Amino acid sequence: MAEIKFEEALKKLEKIVEDLEKGDLSLDEAMKKYQEGIELSRICNQKLDNAKKKIDLLVKNKKGEFELRPISEAKPEE
Repeated sequence: MAEIKFEEALKKLEKIVEDLEKGDLSLDEAMKKYQEGIELSRICNQKLDNAKKKIDLLVKNKKGEFELRPISEAKPEE
């Protein structure tokens, strides 16, 4: 699948879910949509994972000073 924006992939995925939930597709059409949905789901998850890696938190350290920390190092109470 060519490069696609997160929002576009999510919109397509929502449409596929809607189509599958209607239940009026042939088995072949449903399988095709399901496979496309799985691929779109992977793309969305990959884009979210990449975004998480880029996010930093601004937190106060013990001295009361603000510092940037990767989100993976943040404590739940922060």
